Amino acid sequence: MIKVEHLSKTYGSTPAIQDVTFAVQPGEILGFLGPNGAGKTTTMRILAGYLPASSGTASIAGYDVHEDSMAVRRSIGYLPETPPLYSEMTVEGFLLFVAQLKGVKSRDRKRKVYSAMERCNLIEKRKVLIRKLSKGFRQRVGIAQAIVHDPPVIILDEPTVGLDPRQIIEVRNLIKSLAGEHTIILSTHILPEVSMTCSRVTIINRGRIVATNTPENLMEQIAGGIGYELEVEGNALTIKKILQVLPEVRLVEAIPAPDLPEKRCLIRVVSERGAEPGDKIASRLVGAGLSLYEMRRTVASLEDVFLELTMEDTLVQG
Repeated sequence: MIKVEHLSKTYGSTPAIQDVTFAVQPGEILGFLGPNGAGKTTTMRILAGYLPASSGTASIAGYDVHEDSMAVRRSIGYLPETPPLYSEMTVEGFLLFVAQLKGVKSRDRKRKVYSAMERCNLIEKRKVLIRKLSKGFRQRVGIAQAIVHDPPVIILDEPTVGLDPRQIIEVRNLIKSLAGEHTIILSTHILPEVSMTCSRVTIINRGRIVATNTPENLMEQIAGGIGYELEVEGNALTIKKILQVLPEVRLVEAIPAPDLPEKRCLIRVVSERGAEPGDKIASRLVGAGLSLYEMRRTVASLEDVFLELTMEDTLVQG
């Protein structure tokens, strides 16, 4: 549904994105992640037809973004980080206006506007001026204007920025409800949103794609092995020496834990890939006369993946 190949954008001699390549399958939600200035918004603006690329190609629903710009614009719904709303219009009046701009036929306009309001839970607010809405409801109006013409592709740039936790959950559920019928690219800085919403993740750093995979596969690749957190009574350096001799152990490190009782420390252990040395770790500590108060398995989070991949130019494709 979306195909991006070797896309680059340069401002003067400064590259914003370089050789960006990825694809999004029909009905999929792709999380598009990267630090500030990494090139996320530039890429999304090129896909939406707001910016021309310096080189490379991109197509949406079979239409080339450069050659068939108007067809692409009819095929997408775009929500920039700041929703493009007219505050003195009512919700319904604004959506009717947008539907007209997007070429919805007059006989279908009211039905499609009602459908968009219904999906975004805006029916009760249809006669309310947009300036009187809360930020959460304004964000819903922004999503409604993106889907009012029922496009096959939706591009959402930071759709939950500035919302409170309850509003974030509501918008997240709305986005998930759009999957299947629509192909979605979702840019966000809230990493838990990606794990709960997206089927695949693309991470961009310094203008280049550094990872494309499912959140689960990325977390497994970064973890490299099973992790354990141990609460032990003893000296952290001594514990590290005891556990590092195990061939199944790849990493042993102390984790700051100021709230632990005196003489106890928190230790993180990562095993080699495919190994599960939990029983040997416990046996070594107990055999050395140390008190093991707690031991739990851990997994890498998407935040761990993001930090590792955006701090170095590692390529993880899949």
